[in-house]
Amino acid sequence: MTQGAKPKVEMSEHKFKPVEDQLADIKKGVAEIIPEPELVEKLEASRKAGKPLRIYLGVDPTAPDLHLGHTVVLRKLKHFQDLGHTAVFLIGDFSAMIGDPTGVSETRPPLTRDEVDANARTYLDQVFKILDRNKTEVRYNSEWLSKMNAEDVVRLCSHYRLARMLEREDFRSRLQNNQPISVHELLYPLLTARDAVELKSDVELGASEQKFNLLIHRDIQREYGLAGQVALTMPILVGLDGQRKMSKSLRNYVGITEPPPEMFGKMMSIPDDLMWSYYELLTDRTPKEIASLEKEVSGGTLHPMDAKMRLAEEVISDFHGKEAGRKAAEHFQRVFRDRQAPEEAPTVKLPTGSAKKLTALLVELKLAESKAEAERLVKQKAVEIAGLAVDDPRKELDLSKPCEFILRAGKKRFVRIIVE
Repeated sequence: MTQGAKPKVEMSEHKFKPVEDQLADIKKGVAEIIPEPELVEKLEASRKAGKPLRIYLGVDPTAPDLHLGHTVVLRKLKHFQDLGHTAVFLIGDFSAMIGDPTGVSETRPPLTRDEVDANARTYLDQVFKILDRNKTEVRYNSEWLSKMNAEDVVRLCSHYRLARMLEREDFRSRLQNNQPISVHELLYPLLTARDAVELKSDVELGASEQKFNLLIHRDIQREYGLAGQVALTMPILVGLDGQRKMSKSLRNYVGITEPPPEMFGKMMSIPDDLMWSYYELLTDRTPKEIASLEKEVSGGTLHPMDAKMRLAEEVISDFHGKEAGRKAAEHFQRVFRDRQAPEEAPTVKLPTGSAKKLTALLVELKLAESKAEAERLVKQKAVEIAGLAVDDPRKELDLSKPCEFILRAGKKRFVRIIVE
């Protein structure tokens, strides 16, 4: 060793944070690490050798768009990436044609190759709103699964027991209820386990409902002579209704490609007590910062709506940029808190004439779908003229003179009326 040179191990260790610091970042918001001592061992070995761990997340492109619920696990992959480890994003273009049986009560129809390919094309642009495009290894499991022959499939199946497979809650409940299980559904976790074998992953990420699959993947890796990955699961993000998991089918979701004002408005609708888990799972704020915000709200020094607006602005900034987040916050403040019309409110010009019934105008301008809905909105004081609520469904508007005013129906429907 030349004079003044540092030992190779010491230099390589400095490529990564100390293990306890890495672990603190990794554990933020995590549901479970299986087993945690093995993760610590892997991190220690990685730091000593100066070699990054391989962390992978597999996603089946079963729908074209991602929502905030999908990003919870993606953000955890980004945490590993920021710590210097290799982030592997696997698109399950082959496995999507089978369909993951997790959480479903009946056999889902397999997707066609065209459907999968169309969905997969949209995924990466959305994923790279979170991950660093230049540092992410992108793979498709058709690279190896589409090349397997019958002998390969038989050998793969020989490494797992049917009894273990039927312990899975989804399958067990369907058997008890005399609901059918297709053979290809049993193949799903085994074929995706082959992904872990091919990728030689050290850690696999997934939602907590994916735990069974992740553990099968770990077992199959060992059957193929690998060390066996650590399974790290993240909580399911509760949807806007505050009760069920975020899902498009339940219409309680926030899409990450939705316009910023729409995203902002949806996030402001969540129950106050739900925002703390959103802060934890959807932002980079530390547990200490979140606890401090929660204390301010409970102590009355910070209004819950203000805390929620900060959350919405931060989340939108991540996907659309800080300027878009700021403008969405200003839009919400102006329209919903200050009760002013949005700048982009459509303008309708009406000719001067005699009086016009308010409910008829609401239907005419498509601010209400029917006369009955228009009357209901008025009775509920959900209609405003120039900022003043109206509660008389018989009210008539005087259109005899030129004037201009904002007509609002409900929370989000505005029209600028110009009478000339």
